[in-house]
Amino acid sequence: MKKCIIGTKVGMTQIFDEKGKVVPVTVIAAGPCVVVQKKTTENDGYEAVQIGYGDIAEKNANKPRKGHFAKNDLPVKRHLKEFRLDDCSALSVGDIIKPDAFEIGDVVDVHGTSKGKGYAGNIKRFGGRTQKSSHGGGPIHRHPGSLGSSSTPSRVMKGKKLPGHMGAEAVTVQNLDVVKIDVENNLIALRGAIPGPKGGIVTITDSVKKA
Repeated sequence: MKKCIIGTKVGMTQIFDEKGKVVPVTVIAAGPCVVVQKKTTENDGYEAVQIGYGDIAEKNANKPRKGHFAKNDLPVKRHLKEFRLDDCSALSVGDIIKPDAFEIGDVVDVHGTSKGKGYAGNIKRFGGRTQKSSHGGGPIHRHPGSLGSSSTPSRVMKGKKLPGHMGAEAVTVQNLDVVKIDVENNLIALRGAIPGPKGGIVTITDSVKKA
């Protein structure tokens, strides 16, 4: 990983490329982020940088958070995240990371939290089939059906697809193209959709598996 930034999902729109083709894009308000701390092999056993994003009133921050930023005389930030970069020495505490860290044409991964759907049945949650709606199906058309085996192993196996809480999970979307960058307004437009609702916090990093 060489590049990273934290941002807020603004929403989706569409733009036209040079050939006049419509490109669906998601707009992200990315940064500016500040390097808050550097982890070193000598002190921590690994190398990484911690960056902060999003302003917060100092009165709304607790003492540990205030002290963490006051150590390097930095403004308090709402969100903190750590990234293991290939070359952490290129960044110093206090450096500002803006969207121009990326370039048009870069392939990136976006990490976010999916929309929460609350309690859902296995039909909606996992896309299972419903039972027959006629010929004595009864009031169980959307039930999960038999839970499994008889005397062996006499229990429900782990991972069984059953009703439960749906969404609100960490999701990564890979191999999205950077279509447009607006450095003045700290905006990045990525081809396609990304996880989470409008206003959700996301992180953008180099693609791990370039398509």
